[in-house]
Amino acid sequence: MRDTRPIRYFDHAATSWPKPPEVVDAVVRAMTEAGGNPGRGAHRLALAAARTIAASRGSVARLLGVPDERDLLFTAGCTHGLNLVLKGTLRPGDRVVVSAVEHNAVVRPLALLAGTGVELVRVSADAEGRIEADDVERAVAAAPTRMVVCQHASNVTGAIQPLGDIADIAHDHRAALVVDGAQGAGHLQVDLPSLGADAYAVAGHKALLGPQGVGALYLAPGLEPEELLQGGSGGRSEGAQQPRVRPDRYEAGTCNTPGIAGLGAGAEFLLAHGEEIRAAERALTRQLHEGLSAIPGVTVLGPPPGEPRVPVVSMVHERVSPDELAFTLEHRHGIAARAGLHCSPWAHAAVGTLDTGALRFGLGWGLTHADVELVIEAVTEACR
Repeated sequence: MRDTRPIRYFDHAATSWPKPPEVVDAVVRAMTEAGGNPGRGAHRLALAAARTIAASRGSVARLLGVPDERDLLFTAGCTHGLNLVLKGTLRPGDRVVVSAVEHNAVVRPLALLAGTGVELVRVSADAEGRIEADDVERAVAAAPTRMVVCQHASNVTGAIQPLGDIADIAHDHRAALVVDGAQGAGHLQVDLPSLGADAYAVAGHKALLGPQGVGALYLAPGLEPEELLQGGSGGRSEGAQQPRVRPDRYEAGTCNTPGIAGLGAGAEFLLAHGEEIRAAERALTRQLHEGLSAIPGVTVLGPPPGEPRVPVVSMVHERVSPDELAFTLEHRHGIAARAGLHCSPWAHAAVGTLDTGALRFGLGWGLTHADVELVIEAVTEACR
């Protein structure tokens, strides 16, 4: 039986919900009006699908400041993009400097590569989940380094990493900077040429407000990882080798046209309303952080109120477990939040919550100050 109770959704760091109506409409139109296979034919439905893909690529490129749309590749998600660039670039003997607060989307591919002879050097984080550029400098300068891998922002503490400084350090030592942008793009205004990342992977379903199962990867000119997949690209079908041109090289097989259409619509929504959304997220995040911090026995992870962070607020209580709190909030108050390690055991180890996990509130589009006040009241009650 379907549960029809109202819900206050505070799990945007996992996936945004609800989606803007424009995103839903774009997905439906892609399935009803552009239902052909893009690049696989010259009939009107195939051409309509190809135009949908091209328009969405342009929208996401504008949102991220990508100068050449061909450098923006559509993927099945941020994890797919990170796997592509890590596995497609690193070889035995390469040295990688990586932050000690990375998500498993980075940790697990690198662990596999370490088993093939790739050397991993971890840069520690402070108690708020931030890494220091000076520590990155020392690690990179210690030996020839192929790549620096770093998140844009933490999905556990909300801390924003100093990517501009890290990019300068990497490039000064002829290393590439690869960024996990899952918690950055959308919540933060991203201009990739200014940021300096050589590769930047995003999840379409989080702050970009698109559907699940779609993402994008920016590859700077000159960075040419081997593709993960080979297959049909809709053109240059006569040869047995995968085409080398972008984006065809990295988009083998039939594209997820409805998902890409929704991602493009999410990007357009943010181009029109992003500044307003980000301002609201900052205000709600501060309200929640201050309210939770005032509850006896509660510790809020990450930077203190007033310091820059993405809208992720995680907490622990000295007596009540995160799992118990999450259960109580959902069943008594209809509040959806996430307890556990959030696929980021490195980050929890860095901030001292590996044994307990934490209760995470991910804020995003559509929430109000009244919703946040309800969370504060519900947590206060549950902690009594």
